[in-house]
Amino acid sequence: MPSDITVQGTVAEGYEGVREELAAFTAEAEHDPGAQLVVHKDGELVVDLWTGDLVTGDSLTPVFSATTGAAYLVAALLVQDGALDLDREVAFYWPEFAAEGKGAVTIRQLLTHRAGLIGADDGFTADELVDDRTVGDRLAAQRPFWQPGAGHGYHVLTMGALVNGVVRRVSGASVQELFEERIRAPYGLDLFLGLPEAERDRTREALPMLPTPEQKAGLAALSRSRSGLITIAFNRSADPDFDVLALANSRQAQEKSPASLGGVGNARGLAGMYAAATGAFAGREPLLKPDTIAEFARPHSLGRDLITGGDEWALGFQALGLRYPSLGADAFGHAGASGTLALADPRAGIAYGFVRRRYAFPGGPAAENDRLTRAVQVAAEGS
Repeated sequence: MPSDITVQGTVAEGYEGVREELAAFTAEAEHDPGAQLVVHKDGELVVDLWTGDLVTGDSLTPVFSATTGAAYLVAALLVQDGALDLDREVAFYWPEFAAEGKGAVTIRQLLTHRAGLIGADDGFTADELVDDRTVGDRLAAQRPFWQPGAGHGYHVLTMGALVNGVVRRVSGASVQELFEERIRAPYGLDLFLGLPEAERDRTREALPMLPTPEQKAGLAALSRSRSGLITIAFNRSADPDFDVLALANSRQAQEKSPASLGGVGNARGLAGMYAAATGAFAGREPLLKPDTIAEFARPHSLGRDLITGGDEWALGFQALGLRYPSLGADAFGHAGASGTLALADPRAGIAYGFVRRRYAFPGGPAAENDRLTRAVQVAAEGS
């Protein structure tokens, strides 16, 4: 096991096993992934750890699709305010959305990845993907790729723009503006949808995967098998050189912060967001009421995901209690492509944020999250 220099930071009494689990994984890894892990229990910080060269607890890095958790939280606040009705048609708020037979699609169907708007026929350029308004306008005119409501599939690069299109028409403000005003600034979170220039010095680039030869072969086979809906969802139809890592690291994406993938933050910011959403935090009341939490955490889209094959969805958020058996049934949150995972387990009073700087194989939530969430749950029950 590595020395204490390898895993830095603090844990509360009873959470030593979480530190040991992170240290064990770091010792087993072929390269130090550079990671941060933060956990709150009932609003109190109980784990604040980090590993890796040039990584501290304050370091910021792209969080990829974990960004959409912020967009869903903004939508949940509008539902809670009574400004947004989950069972109204999207076109009630956004008339242009009714094009190509989408007039009956509801907000609930949109948020549960059932609208079939996973991309565009000819894909998006990188310049388009950093602009939620442009992507949203194109999607409003786009035919769905399956009959809305007939199945669900992860809207990998489009969901943030779709949510933003609704939010702007309901509130007159963007997801980014409402997140800053109602969530980030009041709670002092290290999670930015629009990275200020003053924060750039502590920002670290996300790093590419370093696969083993066997993993490289597996990735090559996966790439060859990608066709149809997967090609559309991952924007392969636009440009064979499309690189989500380069896009997320770009200054343009970090300044505009498209709500599907452009957030920049750290584990403190992600865990803090979910702690604030579900319980008293930073001297303030919870953002969401119990009924809102129950509605947004309840699994809606179950079974085979048409894009990933495995994801199951609450309202926008991933239904993580189905993926991680150690968590409560209503645990919800979102992962990011580099291995990041952020979530709330409301019944246990846990908010969890794990951020990796280097891509995990094969992408998506890193395997160490299985071990770490289990260690957190054991510690929380013991405490």
